[in-house]
Amino acid sequence: MQVLVVGGTGTLGRQIAKRALEEGHSVRCMVRSPRRAAFLQEWGCELTRGDLLDLDSLAYALEGQQVVIDAASARASDPGSCYAVDWTGQQNLFHAMQKSGVKRLIFFSLLKADQHPDVPLMEIKACSEKWLMASDLDYTILRCAAFMQGLISQFAIPVLEGQTVWVSGVPTPIAYMNTQDMARFAVAALGRSETSRQAFPVLGSRAWTTGEITQLCEKFSGKEARIVRVPPVFLGMMRSVASFFDASVNVAERLAFDRVTGGGEALDASMEESYTAFGLDPAETTSLEQYLKEYYETILKRLKDMEADLDKDAKKKLPF
Repeated sequence: MQVLVVGGTGTLGRQIAKRALEEGHSVRCMVRSPRRAAFLQEWGCELTRGDLLDLDSLAYALEGQQVVIDAASARASDPGSCYAVDWTGQQNLFHAMQKSGVKRLIFFSLLKADQHPDVPLMEIKACSEKWLMASDLDYTILRCAAFMQGLISQFAIPVLEGQTVWVSGVPTPIAYMNTQDMARFAVAALGRSETSRQAFPVLGSRAWTTGEITQLCEKFSGKEARIVRVPPVFLGMMRSVASFFDASVNVAERLAFDRVTGGGEALDASMEESYTAFGLDPAETTSLEQYLKEYYETILKRLKDMEADLDKDAKKKLPF
């Protein structure tokens, strides 16, 4: 199929593009900076310069396409509010699809988004879902929780380097999923009519608390974690300060996510129906233990090799 991937340079989007190519689809990626997306072109993707806030570029990107996989979202480094990309930009995309006649859409949402209207991105996702359900688009909504990849900078690296691991709120079990597995679901939906105009949870095999994740990192790294818990009231103060400045509004909106990830209510759901509808085998889904174990094995091996190379260089400089 002719597939347009929106958000192809992101952590999730690049995995979707790669998976779609492996499955034999023709992939076009709409990107803001083709230079930063050169790796996608090397893989075999067609690049088109575009922006969700530029209607003309959307119309151009949609030409000749059969399906849109929408993995776009505001980056943490983006200035201003996430409403610009995640609401206005997404609405532009949906309307451009209707105008161009491209009906099939794979859309990434968030699990339990409708239960957190006080968290900006959750509210946006919930409203986007309602809009799609009332539209004539042939959508499949994938409701996710969190990426395993995000745990590397938050837990894995700090534990390995003896740095502080910052956690907050009430321990909340979260069913993290590898972005490669999320990509499997997105691409599998292209050939599964039973996923049409339906919403499905797409989550990891089990939910983990921050304490359990830290224990895994300690086990696989051989290092002891230094944990500091941040009181929720302190995060509330940081949100209030950040919201006063236009440049840090996005930061304030992301800090609001602590109400979800530190609220104590598990971000988890049964995946039985999802695996059946998408025709996928749950045994092929990466577990968090497997993901972290492979990460540490790779990193520790590299560190060992680097130490060996340094020893060789040092011996070469000896006078005997």
